[in-house]
Amino acid sequence: MQNLKGILFMILAMAGFACEDLFIKILSESLPISEIIIILGFGGSIIFLAIGLATKAPIFHQDLLAIPIIIRTLCELFGALFFVLAIALTPLSSASAIIQVMPLLVTIGAAVIYKERVGWRRWTAVFVGFLGVLLILRPGFGSFMPASIFALLGAIFLAGRDLATRAIEIKLPSVTISLYAFLAFGVSGILLIPFSSEMIIPSSNEIVYFVGASAFGVIAYYSIVIAARTGEMSVIAPFRYSRLVFAMLLSIIVLSERPDMLTLIGATIIVASGIYTFVRENLLNKNKESVV
Repeated sequence: MQNLKGILFMILAMAGFACEDLFIKILSESLPISEIIIILGFGGSIIFLAIGLATKAPIFHQDLLAIPIIIRTLCELFGALFFVLAIALTPLSSASAIIQVMPLLVTIGAAVIYKERVGWRRWTAVFVGFLGVLLILRPGFGSFMPASIFALLGAIFLAGRDLATRAIEIKLPSVTISLYAFLAFGVSGILLIPFSSEMIIPSSNEIVYFVGASAFGVIAYYSIVIAARTGEMSVIAPFRYSRLVFAMLLSIIVLSERPDMLTLIGATIIVASGIYTFVRENLLNKNKESVV
């Protein structure tokens, strides 16, 4: 039952992230990336601060200095920074496909760090999934976009964030953890200011986009914290692939993007690897229960 709860919250989080990515992509066409990150990061912080105060959650606590929480916050900072850069500089469908390597990285991390049992079949699925990523990146070919590396770097740090979240044994409310995640996101925008164009005052339409991105972002961040702290990482991680489905639909319908065949094949391979990993995990769990 805990795994099912984690899966449902993971899917909700992925839908929210896909919608947030869409708004960020639209905003990046007219506003500097640093401004977008600052507004979304600190705007989300204010929302979570209000929720925390309303629910009497601890805003300042000495346990926030615990190593897993510090690592999670730093990974959140760099992960969000790199992925937003990828969204702004590359097609949304491509960036969303590349970020799907994150569950594979989490599976590896869960095996190495938490000693979760991962057999040769799932290791093979991880390897095949990375081949799908290479099909999308296409390093060494003329269609290779160097900015796509930002999506890969974002995936690495966001996988680290999820692994660190799992290590948090302190009973801090999810709203508190999410508050500091958004603060880290805002700080990453400040770090980008020297490399961005001059900030401008958002138009009324852009303000609406910011509100939409903030709303979906808050829902997504809150949901993913709950998901990562509820179910087994190796079970719920493959459901991150649902983000690709949402993102592809939004990029095609709203942005009129047309992912090429290699991108679609690579994305399919990645998703298939994740589905196999999930099925294999369920099979192993059923065998263990039957033995008991």
